[in-house]
Amino acid sequence: MNGLTIAVPRGALFTETLDLLERLGIGTAEVRANERRLVFPEAGLVTMRPSDVPTYVEHGAADIGITGKDVLLEQDEREVYELLDLGYGTCRMVVAEPEGENAIEESIRRLGAVRVATKYPRIAARHFADTGRQAEIVEVKGSVEIAPLTGLVAAIVDLTATGKTLVENRLVEREEIVVCTARLIANPVAHKLKAAAIDELVARIRSLDGVVA
Repeated sequence: MNGLTIAVPRGALFTETLDLLERLGIGTAEVRANERRLVFPEAGLVTMRPSDVPTYVEHGAADIGITGKDVLLEQDEREVYELLDLGYGTCRMVVAEPEGENAIEESIRRLGAVRVATKYPRIAARHFADTGRQAEIVEVKGSVEIAPLTGLVAAIVDLTATGKTLVENRLVEREEIVVCTARLIANPVAHKLKAAAIDELVARIRSLDGVVA
Protein backbone atom coordinates (compact mmCIF):
# COMPACT_ATOMS: atom_id res chain seq x y z
CA MET A 1 0.00 0.00 0.00
CA ASN A 2 3.08 2.29 -0.22
CA GLY A 3 2.65 3.32 3.40
CA LEU A 4 -1.08 3.94 3.12
CA THR A 5 -3.61 2.73 5.67
CA ILE A 6 -7.01 1.87 4.25
CA ALA A 7 -10.30 1.54 6.11
CA VAL A 8 -12.19 -1.50 4.85
CA PRO A 9 -15.95 -1.81 5.40
CA ARG A 10 -17.30 -5.02 6.86
CA GLY A 11 -20.82 -6.09 5.94
CA ALA A 12 -22.31 -5.97 2.45
CA LEU A 13 -19.26 -4.37 0.81
CA PHE A 14 -16.67 -6.52 2.58
CA THR A 15 -16.11 -9.38 0.12
CA GLU A 16 -16.08 -7.21 -3.00
CA THR A 17 -13.71 -4.76 -1.32
CA LEU A 18 -11.29 -7.55 -0.47
CA ASP A 19 -11.62 -8.85 -4.04
CA LEU A 20 -10.64 -5.37 -5.30
CA LEU A 21 -7.63 -5.27 -2.99
CA GLU A 22 -6.57 -8.71 -4.21
CA ARG A 23 -6.68 -7.45 -7.79
CA LEU A 24 -4.34 -4.67 -6.70
CA GLY A 25 -1.89 -7.22 -5.35
CA ILE A 26 -2.74 -6.75 -1.66
CA GLY A 27 -2.99 -10.02 0.25
CA THR A 28 -6.28 -10.39 2.11
CA ALA A 29 -6.23 -14.04 3.19
CA GLU A 30 -5.60 -13.16 6.83
CA VAL A 31 -8.42 -10.62 6.81
CA ARG A 32 -10.84 -13.14 5.35
CA ALA A 33 -9.82 -15.75 7.92
CA ASN A 34 -10.25 -13.52 10.99
CA GLU A 35 -13.78 -12.32 11.65
CA ARG A 36 -12.94 -10.95 15.10
CA ARG A 37 -9.60 -9.30 14.39
CA LEU A 38 -10.05 -5.77 13.06
CA VAL A 39 -6.56 -4.33 12.51
CA PHE A 40 -4.02 -5.78 10.06
CA PRO A 41 -0.98 -3.48 10.13
CA GLU A 42 1.15 -5.79 7.97
CA ALA A 43 -1.34 -5.29 5.12
CA GLY A 44 -2.13 -1.66 5.92
CA LEU A 45 -5.77 -2.51 6.55
CA VAL A 46 -8.24 -1.73 9.33
CA THR A 47 -11.78 -3.11 9.17
CA MET A 48 -14.93 -1.55 10.60
CA ARG A 49 -18.62 -0.83 10.03
CA PRO A 50 -19.21 1.12 6.79
CA SER A 51 -20.74 4.00 8.75
CA ASP A 52 -17.49 4.39 10.72
CA VAL A 53 -15.21 4.64 7.69
CA PRO A 54 -15.67 8.42 7.11
CA THR A 55 -14.93 9.10 10.79
CA TYR A 56 -11.65 7.18 10.74
CA VAL A 57 -10.63 8.74 7.44
CA GLU A 58 -11.59 12.28 8.46
CA HIS A 59 -9.53 12.08 11.63
CA GLY A 60 -6.52 10.49 9.96
CA ALA A 61 -6.69 7.04 11.56
CA ALA A 62 -6.83 5.81 7.96
CA ASP A 63 -5.45 7.62 4.92
CA ILE A 64 -8.11 6.30 2.58
CA GLY A 65 -11.24 4.20 2.92
CA ILE A 66 -14.09 2.54 1.10
CA THR A 67 -17.73 3.03 2.01
CA GLY A 68 -21.14 3.36 0.38
CA LYS A 69 -22.42 6.56 -1.20
CA ASP A 70 -25.39 6.31 1.17
CA VAL A 71 -23.02 6.73 4.13
CA LEU A 72 -21.39 9.78 2.54
CA LEU A 73 -24.75 11.39 1.80
CA GLU A 74 -25.94 10.80 5.34
CA GLN A 75 -22.67 12.07 6.83
CA ASP A 76 -22.17 15.01 4.49
CA GLU A 77 -20.51 17.01 7.26
CA ARG A 78 -17.43 14.77 7.16
CA GLU A 79 -14.34 16.44 5.75
CA VAL A 80 -13.17 13.76 3.34
CA TYR A 81 -12.42 13.74 -0.38
CA GLU A 82 -14.45 11.41 -2.58
CA LEU A 83 -12.00 10.10 -5.16
CA LEU A 84 -13.66 7.30 -7.12
CA ASP A 85 -16.91 5.53 -7.81
CA LEU A 86 -15.78 1.91 -7.52
CA GLY A 87 -18.79 0.53 -9.37
CA TYR A 88 -19.80 -2.30 -7.03
CA GLY A 89 -22.23 -2.69 -4.15
CA THR A 90 -25.02 -1.11 -6.18
CA CYS A 91 -28.24 -0.44 -4.30
CA ARG A 92 -30.96 2.19 -4.40
CA MET A 93 -32.32 4.51 -1.75
CA VAL A 94 -36.10 4.46 -2.12
CA VAL A 95 -39.35 5.60 -0.57
CA ALA A 96 -41.75 2.71 0.04
CA GLU A 97 -45.20 2.29 1.56
CA PRO A 98 -47.65 -0.61 2.18
CA GLU A 99 -48.94 -2.21 -1.00
CA GLY A 100 -52.47 -1.37 -2.06
CA GLU A 101 -52.36 1.98 -0.26
CA ASN A 102 -51.60 5.61 -1.04
CA ALA A 103 -50.43 6.20 2.49
CA ILE A 104 -48.10 9.09 1.68
CA GLU A 105 -50.61 11.06 -0.35
CA GLU A 106 -53.42 10.33 2.09
CA SER A 107 -51.35 11.41 5.09
CA ILE A 108 -50.35 14.67 3.43
CA ARG A 109 -53.94 15.33 2.35
CA ARG A 110 -55.36 14.74 5.83
CA LEU A 111 -52.55 15.97 8.07
CA GLY A 112 -50.42 18.17 5.85
CA ALA A 113 -47.40 15.96 6.55
CA VAL A 114 -46.25 12.36 6.39
CA ARG A 115 -44.43 10.35 9.04
CA VAL A 116 -41.47 8.41 7.63
CA ALA A 117 -39.21 5.85 9.30
CA THR A 118 -35.60 5.47 8.21
CA LYS A 119 -32.01 4.74 9.19
CA TYR A 120 -31.05 7.72 7.05
CA PRO A 121 -32.77 10.76 8.59
CA ARG A 122 -30.76 13.40 6.75
CA ILE A 123 -31.25 11.84 3.33
CA ALA A 124 -34.97 11.35 3.99
CA ALA A 125 -35.47 14.89 5.31
CA ARG A 126 -33.65 16.41 2.33
CA HIS A 127 -35.65 14.35 -0.16
CA PHE A 128 -39.04 15.36 1.20
CA ALA A 129 -37.97 18.98 1.60
CA ASP A 130 -36.62 19.07 -1.95
CA THR A 131 -39.93 17.67 -3.25
CA GLY A 132 -41.95 20.25 -1.32
CA ARG A 133 -43.55 17.93 1.23
CA GLN A 134 -43.66 18.16 5.00
CA ALA A 135 -42.29 15.05 6.69
CA GLU A 136 -41.80 13.93 10.27
CA ILE A 137 -38.72 11.72 10.25
CA VAL A 138 -38.58 8.83 12.73
CA GLU A 139 -35.09 7.37 13.03
CA VAL A 140 -34.92 3.62 13.66
CA LYS A 141 -31.92 1.34 14.09
CA GLY A 142 -33.36 -2.10 13.35
CA SER A 143 -35.59 -3.47 10.59
CA VAL A 144 -37.25 -0.40 9.20
CA GLU A 145 -39.76 -2.47 7.20
CA ILE A 146 -41.89 -3.21 10.26
CA ALA A 147 -42.54 0.46 11.01
CA PRO A 148 -45.45 0.94 8.55
CA LEU A 149 -46.81 -2.53 9.29
CA THR A 150 -47.30 -1.59 12.95
CA GLY A 151 -48.83 1.80 12.21
CA LEU A 152 -45.80 3.74 13.44
CA VAL A 153 -45.38 5.53 10.10
CA ALA A 154 -46.97 5.81 6.69
CA ALA A 155 -43.80 5.11 4.72
CA ILE A 156 -40.10 4.31 4.90
CA VAL A 157 -36.88 5.45 3.27
CA ASP A 158 -34.37 2.63 2.95
CA LEU A 159 -31.76 0.96 0.79
CA THR A 160 -32.73 -1.92 -1.46
CA ALA A 161 -30.61 -4.07 -3.72
CA THR A 162 -33.13 -6.55 -5.10
CA GLY A 163 -36.43 -5.35 -3.63
CA LYS A 164 -36.99 -8.79 -2.10
CA THR A 165 -37.27 -7.54 1.49
CA LEU A 166 -39.86 -4.95 0.46
CA VAL A 167 -41.95 -7.61 -1.27
CA GLU A 168 -41.69 -9.99 1.69
CA ASN A 169 -43.07 -7.25 3.95
CA ARG A 170 -45.80 -6.22 1.50
CA LEU A 171 -44.23 -2.88 0.76
CA VAL A 172 -43.98 -1.24 -2.65
CA GLU A 173 -41.47 1.25 -3.93
CA ARG A 174 -42.96 4.64 -4.75
CA GLU A 175 -39.92 6.83 -5.40
CA GLU A 176 -36.22 6.41 -6.07
CA ILE A 177 -34.01 8.92 -4.29
CA VAL A 178 -30.50 7.94 -5.40
CA VAL A 179 -28.44 5.02 -6.68
CA CYS A 180 -25.55 4.19 -4.34
CA THR A 181 -22.28 2.36 -4.98
CA ALA A 182 -19.00 1.88 -3.15
CA ARG A 183 -16.76 4.96 -3.10
CA LEU A 184 -13.06 5.53 -2.41
CA ILE A 185 -12.47 8.42 -0.03
CA ALA A 186 -9.34 10.11 1.33
CA ASN A 187 -8.24 12.18 4.29
CA PRO A 188 -7.55 15.75 3.01
CA VAL A 189 -4.17 15.99 4.74
CA ALA A 190 -3.06 12.55 3.53
CA HIS A 191 -4.22 13.50 0.06
CA LYS A 192 -1.57 16.23 0.09
CA LEU A 193 1.23 14.62 2.09
CA LYS A 194 0.88 11.20 0.45
CA ALA A 195 -0.27 12.45 -2.93
CA ALA A 196 2.08 10.25 -4.96
CA ALA A 197 1.00 7.03 -3.23
CA ILE A 198 -2.70 7.90 -3.41
CA ASP A 199 -2.50 9.02 -7.05
CA GLU A 200 -0.71 5.79 -7.94
CA LEU A 201 -3.37 3.72 -6.19
CA VAL A 202 -6.18 5.64 -7.91
CA ALA A 203 -4.52 5.12 -11.29
CA ARG A 204 -4.16 1.38 -10.64
CA ILE A 205 -7.83 1.11 -9.64
CA ARG A 206 -8.93 3.04 -12.73
CA SER A 207 -7.01 0.61 -14.91
CA LEU A 208 -9.10 -2.31 -13.63
CA ASP A 209 -12.17 -3.50 -15.53
CA GLY A 210 -15.50 -2.72 -13.88
CA VAL A 211 -14.41 0.39 -11.99
CA VAL A 212 -16.34 3.61 -12.64
CA ALA A 213 -14.04 6.63 -12.35
